[in-house]
Amino acid sequence: MKTTATFKKMKREKEKITMMTAYDAPSAKHLEQAEVDMILVGDSLGMVVLGYDSTIPVTVDDMVLHTKAVKRGARNTFVVTDLPYLSYHADLTETFANAKRLMQEAGANAIKLEGPGEVIETIAKLTTAGVPVVGHLGLTPQSVAV
Repeated sequence: MKTTATFKKMKREKEKITMMTAYDAPSAKHLEQAEVDMILVGDSLGMVVLGYDSTIPVTVDDMVLHTKAVKRGARNTFVVTDLPYLSYHADLTETFANAKRLMQEAGANAIKLEGPGEVIETIAKLTTAGVPVVGHLGLTPQSVAV
């Protein structure tokens, strides 16, 4: 399985890194067979799988469930999981608890957070503690509906 060190090396050597989204074991299995570098379990599952109008109703429990399914389908592929809306905004204790669940309980290899500003401080604290983080800038679906 690729690691954060692998991705840093790929970036340094200007190698392309592929990432696709999956929400379930069968999709993840196909992506692993296609040798995708990493799989994202996005909170977009709220709209794509769960029938919500936005990502806002998605919970950490939803992300744990779907990350576990993806890991069962792609045991040897690096998996990044979204921290859903408001699961990393209240305080650092809650943020760390949610990140811990996604990594230890669900098996995510890294977490993803949306947004600039205060989130940058949160990312710094997480990465200092050794939590692999993928930042998401630009279009941020979690805040579109608010």
